[in-house]
Amino acid sequence: MSRQIELLAPARDLQTGAEAILHGADAVYIGAQQFGARSEAGNSVADIEQLCLFAHRYAARVYVTVNTILFDNELPAAEKLIWALWDAGVDALIVQDMALLHLNLPPIPLHASTQTDLRTPERAKWLAACGFEQLVVARELSLDEIRAIAAATDAKIEAFCHGALCVSYSGRCYASQENFHRSANRGRCAQFCRLPMRLVDSGGTEIPCGGAHPLSLADMNRSGSLREMLDAGVTSLKIEGRLKDTAYVKNITAFYSQHLDEICRQSNGQYMRASIGRSNISFTPDPHKSFNRGFTEYFLHGRTADVLSPATPKSRGEEIGHIRQAEGNRITIDTAAHDLQAGDGLCFFSNATKSVEGALVNRVEGSTVILNKRVEAAVGKPLFRNFNNAFNKMLARPTATRTIACNFTFGETPTGFQLTATAEDGCTATARFDCEKTAALKPQADIVERTLKKLGGTEFRAQSLEVNLPNNYLVPASLLTACRREVIALLQAARAQAYQRPQRAASASCAPPLPTKSLNYEENVSNELARQHYAACGIEHVEPAYELQRPAHPVLMTCRHCLRYSLGHCTRHGGTPPTWREPLYLVTQNKRFPLFFDCKHCQMQVRTEEKR
Repeated sequence: MSRQIELLAPARDLQTGAEAILHGADAVYIGAQQFGARSEAGNSVADIEQLCLFAHRYAARVYVTVNTILFDNELPAAEKLIWALWDAGVDALIVQDMALLHLNLPPIPLHASTQTDLRTPERAKWLAACGFEQLVVARELSLDEIRAIAAATDAKIEAFCHGALCVSYSGRCYASQENFHRSANRGRCAQFCRLPMRLVDSGGTEIPCGGAHPLSLADMNRSGSLREMLDAGVTSLKIEGRLKDTAYVKNITAFYSQHLDEICRQSNGQYMRASIGRSNISFTPDPHKSFNRGFTEYFLHGRTADVLSPATPKSRGEEIGHIRQAEGNRITIDTAAHDLQAGDGLCFFSNATKSVEGALVNRVEGSTVILNKRVEAAVGKPLFRNFNNAFNKMLARPTATRTIACNFTFGETPTGFQLTATAEDGCTATARFDCEKTAALKPQADIVERTLKKLGGTEFRAQSLEVNLPNNYLVPASLLTACRREVIALLQAARAQAYQRPQRAASASCAPPLPTKSLNYEENVSNELARQHYAACGIEHVEPAYELQRPAHPVLMTCRHCLRYSLGHCTRHGGTPPTWREPLYLVTQNKRFPLFFDCKHCQMQVRTEEKR
């Protein structure tokens, strides 16, 4: 039996969500006006309803992020919002706060957000027992860890496959709250990890770490390992990016959709897409041409040295060559620059600032590029194009259609004619027209076929058309057109009525126990209902969330990324013993943040400095 797999794409807004569907997404996730972990990406319920209507044409689903932690006074508003989203047609919610399990909600499925910090099979079993039907695993997990989690539960497993990375485990980062009073768990992350920082040892000696941004990670790209992820038990492959523009979503969604289509074709029926319809893409997708900080598979196959983007937290785009010569506003590269054009954006290492800088292309002369300003680009270093003017202009135009295969049958009835349409999902509709029949002077089959196959502007395409006119009656073009329009309208209505939204199973009669009696601030308990949930699970003491009460000497970040390893000094992984004096500190904005290396769990922590 085939296993349905889902490509889950981000939607900043209604337009972006619709384009994600057209470019091959099986589901999209979008934020509502409140309570989403990207506060800048809110949308009205009316827009979300329109997106649901569009997505459901293709049996694609719409998930809404209600994944912030909630305060007691916000619970009534959250409950009201969720009912409105259910009435709008939303298929599921992505949530973090356990209080939502105990509100008076419609039977809408709940998915456990990556902020719930799912790293172990035990955590997966507990979340599933609480009532979550789809679980988003931590981005840091390896294939073996994902496989163990999938084997431990019947819940569906969702995993990220592309996009920006948080350096801390999601839901366990308090750096933004500590330094800017902006809670990442409340949708207001200030991206502390992308700031310039110095790494120094306990004596104040600065340690070179490849750039000014030692916590800034490259972007995830697991396109080469999708089949392995599916074989490990992942059913939903997620693209990060609810703040990304429509051009980005078009390109990345189409890229992964084509990969998944090929996997399905080669799987001998093992895998099939969760939605229906074929996307026709008018361009060649290429993730290097969209925003990226370089790419990493990020621990999927274990530790590797490519997780960082320390030179810049901004997009570097695609590498187009190495700088051979640089003078004033002219750069000569070691490859032909024939596809560069005015308006392209370039980035390069600067001799003047020792960091990455950018400039725009004014014109191109062979391998020489004339820029819009004077630069001091480092010779011998790579040159990147981080804005492809022609590619983005092309993406600003319509670039995809998505059509559902239909089989049509046209024939006579005792009192006229009828047209039956059957969609690829089995839905069917019939339009009948009564009229006086007149013998035709020439065969009508070709005319009927040409007219009935004109399905442009609809979501359908004619896969086959059978014409049964044994008496060769005259069929006026106007009747054929009316018949085609009516059967399409009837088929659309039948498919809309036949669409079955998933519904949440009944909640467990008792809360599953936890193997501890105490939880600290990292469980992010910010309201009484959530506290009661954990009490029912056997927890005797629950610390309030960081946002309610700052803990003494908190761990600001817990990271699988480790600077000891990145700098080649992790002796557990074959590195040389470090010569620095620990503790190490990250220094930024006149503050020092000590690092703690938890070698037992192969993690690095960023902490606050204790006052003496």
